[in-house]
Amino acid sequence: MTLAISPAARTALAEWLAHLRALDGAADNTLKAYATDVSGYLAFMAQHRGGTEGLRGLVTLPQTDMRAWMAHERGRGVGARSMARSLSAVKGFTAWLADREGEDATAALSTRAPKFRRKLPRPLAEDMAMQVLEVVGDDAREEWVAARDTAVVTLLYGCGLRISEALGLTGATYPVPGVLRIIGKGGKERLVPVLPAAQQAVARYVSLCPHDISAATPLFRGVRGGALNPRLISAAMERVRARLGLPATATPHALRHSFATHLLSAGGDLRAIQELLGHASLSTTQVYTAVDTARLMEVYAKAHPRA
Repeated sequence: MTLAISPAARTALAEWLAHLRALDGAADNTLKAYATDVSGYLAFMAQHRGGTEGLRGLVTLPQTDMRAWMAHERGRGVGARSMARSLSAVKGFTAWLADREGEDATAALSTRAPKFRRKLPRPLAEDMAMQVLEVVGDDAREEWVAARDTAVVTLLYGCGLRISEALGLTGATYPVPGVLRIIGKGGKERLVPVLPAAQQAVARYVSLCPHDISAATPLFRGVRGGALNPRLISAAMERVRARLGLPATATPHALRHSFATHLLSAGGDLRAIQELLGHASLSTTQVYTAVDTARLMEVYAKAHPRA
């Protein structure tokens, strides 16, 4: 499909992606998704408008052409959520191109995304989260592996880390300080307080680990000494789900959701939770208010006496 894109458009796309990487610190996976979305859009426009589209034409496209592209995407099975993501990428590219070319992109940028219902995070109940920490290592074949898995999930729930952030820690973070400096998505840095329980869990793992842990090596190791594969933590959570009868939504990432939801339930400030999670936008964090309200209404429905 990319063969239909003009050399000028292909060069502009590469420059935009380089701009996002250099100035905005966009993550590799984000850049890859943007490249796919915008490449597909450019190829469609080249065919839709009867030939390769000049850069000025890409900026000044009418909404009818934008809607034609969206209809094409929906027709090949792209869901509303994915369509909204693709449109966001296309708008970002178009806005950057308009600024560079000195053209007005109002029509293209005012195109509305399809509406979709945002999926609410599925946190664990507080008692279930604690049980996960207690039993996650029970099925491990070796004591140090059990301690390792317990330490990882304790960091996920106790600090709200992403699995990639926890497994990205190196031996330089040990002994684990009271505040961790985490580099999250897009290279964004944040400070995360560490509970004593998490410090103790990591210390126990390190004391049992048979592999040498230095400042330059991964903190969490696989059986053969390499960096711990996140699939092994997912597999440990699968065994926990079977043991405790938890739903399929009880994944390692659900522990991060649980961290945020339980903080909010305890009266945590939404802005502070945003900082702890490393969310770029408060709107991303606000989804947890809907989770908290939903849980409250569920309790209300079960407990309220009916006439």
